[in-house]
Amino acid sequence: MKKTKPITAAERTYVIEKEKFVPVSEYFGEDTFNARVMKDKLPKNIFKKLMDAVNEDVHLDEETANVVAHAMKEWALEKGATHFAHWFQPMTGITAEKHDAFVDPIAPGEVIERFSGKQLVQGEPDASSFPSGGIRATFEARGYTAWDMSSPAFIKRNGISTTLCIPTVFISYTGQALDKKTPLLRSIRALNKSATTMLKLLGVKNVKKVYSNLGPEQEYFLIDMDYYYKRQDLVLGGRTVVGAPPPKGQELEDQYFGSIKERISSFMHDVEEELFKLGIPAKTRHNEVAPSQYELAPVYEEANLAIDHNQLVMETLRYVAKKHRLAALLHEKPFAKINGSGKHVNWSMSDNNDNNLLNPGTTPQDNIVFLVFLIATIRAVYKHADILRASVASYGNDHRLGANEAPPAIISVFLGEQLTQILDNIEKGTVTKATNAEIIDLGISSLYQVSKDNTDRNRTSPFAFTGNKFEFRAVGSSQSISTQVIALNTIVAESIDEIAEKIRQKATNAKNINQAVFDVLRAEIKFVRPVLFNGDNYTKEWELEAKKRGLPNEKTTPPALRALVTEKALNLFEKYEVLSRVELKSRQLIHLERYIKDLEIEVKCLNTICMSQIIPAAVAYQQTLAGAINKTKEALGSAGVLSSQIELLKKMLELINNIYITNKDIQVKVATAETIHDEQKKAEMLASKVKPKMDELREYADALENLVDDEIWPLPKFWEMLFIC
Repeated sequence: MKKTKPITAAERTYVIEKEKFVPVSEYFGEDTFNARVMKDKLPKNIFKKLMDAVNEDVHLDEETANVVAHAMKEWALEKGATHFAHWFQPMTGITAEKHDAFVDPIAPGEVIERFSGKQLVQGEPDASSFPSGGIRATFEARGYTAWDMSSPAFIKRNGISTTLCIPTVFISYTGQALDKKTPLLRSIRALNKSATTMLKLLGVKNVKKVYSNLGPEQEYFLIDMDYYYKRQDLVLGGRTVVGAPPPKGQELEDQYFGSIKERISSFMHDVEEELFKLGIPAKTRHNEVAPSQYELAPVYEEANLAIDHNQLVMETLRYVAKKHRLAALLHEKPFAKINGSGKHVNWSMSDNNDNNLLNPGTTPQDNIVFLVFLIATIRAVYKHADILRASVASYGNDHRLGANEAPPAIISVFLGEQLTQILDNIEKGTVTKATNAEIIDLGISSLYQVSKDNTDRNRTSPFAFTGNKFEFRAVGSSQSISTQVIALNTIVAESIDEIAEKIRQKATNAKNINQAVFDVLRAEIKFVRPVLFNGDNYTKEWELEAKKRGLPNEKTTPPALRALVTEKALNLFEKYEVLSRVELKSRQLIHLERYIKDLEIEVKCLNTICMSQIIPAAVAYQQTLAGAINKTKEALGSAGVLSSQIELLKKMLELINNIYITNKDIQVKVATAETIHDEQKKAEMLASKVKPKMDELREYADALENLVDDEIWPLPKFWEMLFIC
């Protein structure tokens, strides 16, 4: 394919290397040890054993593991790999890897490349410095990685280095989960068990497995690398802690879906080429609402693979951006008063026959299945809205949720008019005539007909049904989506089980299973009614209405995280063997610690920027202005004509004084917080006392930015970062 490479950052021009065009289909997945490669490289009996192990979720015997490891090593060597790494996802939210060379000495001055089944299946990285939430002491260093056979190994290139990366779980010496993949795989198993049992109850045949599918839409910003490195707040925290909004933002609506700039298009091309090699089905790219904001969306994949791929997407965006002298910003709110970035997670369930259980379908049986799984999902969201809110809680996402650019912290469900009408009719037992536009027969003559995509989308809803899937819009752009999917899989599994038990009880007296299902759904619809809302989630009226309905509305992370350690949550995750009570409590503590650290980093950046950059620049300009006033006064002999300059000088002095005093107040409050040893109370104190003061300080700094000479102001301004690229 045609490739582009930058000459220099200053020239902002690109040279197109003339190469023979190669269709993506010819190199898609070439850097992954996928089923096609394994079928080619492995003996037939070994390939079958491996596929059976993947599909049946069972362990692989040592002999088979050795054969697979040898084939994987030979393939990796062909790709130029010199090292292998167990690639895992600790609770930092990013990925981790320790590289080991294939070479082993066999004699003085002589080596060979080796890779055994034991090395493939299990590794032992130092686990002492990863967050554990109190599961283990710092000095307890032993941890284990174990091969996840369901996610293919891949080649990772970094400069001239090439490494074979093997997706793994990460557990402690005592067997407790220290990562995000382990509970994810457990939640997938729980959902599978509950959903397949329900399908058998409904009379669906030939279903062996049910799994969740994901399509995470990734939003991000791009700015020139030169500006990025001049902002320590962006480098260290990912967000500008000061900065006045530009004269023009997004109000002209000329960015969204607009023509993509040449430099950005070249970057996107290179990103997609890297993703395609890794077998990541990047499908859509476009300009987002805010200036210099963009989106990349993939095709749906099985949840575990989609999450691995999203982690790789974020890594790829960052390192390809550097090649183009750009910085990719994945923070939820890098620029105040400019739209932030989310990661809309589209979630659905499918069986092993590729039937989407949330697709309204074309047969009566499909419609019964659709209605049951639709109501089960809504029921789960209603019952555990607090857990879903906690799953998206982070310091970065607090800046975005409910800011008229993202859903509010109130978790509600949007279904659209037609589906809502169907549920109304089921609940009331009324008869509604079918329309000519019908494509689906609900299997019960008294029910209204539903057609796919027969409703508009509601971008203000945090959890919206969009035809054959739910779109969870509250997820933050920098977050690992494991946390949200673990929560969704688990709460839906519980909801399916509870509905199934009610159907069994009803079936003993009902004429047939469909009638029993219908009777149960009628009661369930009435139960979940408070969480259904098709209107504008941004309005104050909805906030008041949601309160009347009893829906939780935790606007900041610390109180939202309390939901993870309620008896309801602890019992739920323990019952489905997704997270033990200790593991869940540890995650709540890790989230609190992360919130505290993120805020404290910003406090330190704010202090440094104000004291070493903003105030010195303002004082320098103040001296220049004062000198000009004095000289003019000497020349004219009167200060009367200088009233405007004197007023400007006074305003600057007032702002400088306010910045200094407010910054000092922040430091005192942070020092007070350090004396609080309870992480929950400490985080809540920082959120309620320090964060508002940081916002106040920012207002003073931004006002000063608009007064100080542009040549003196030490920081790149928003208009430069967002419009010069």
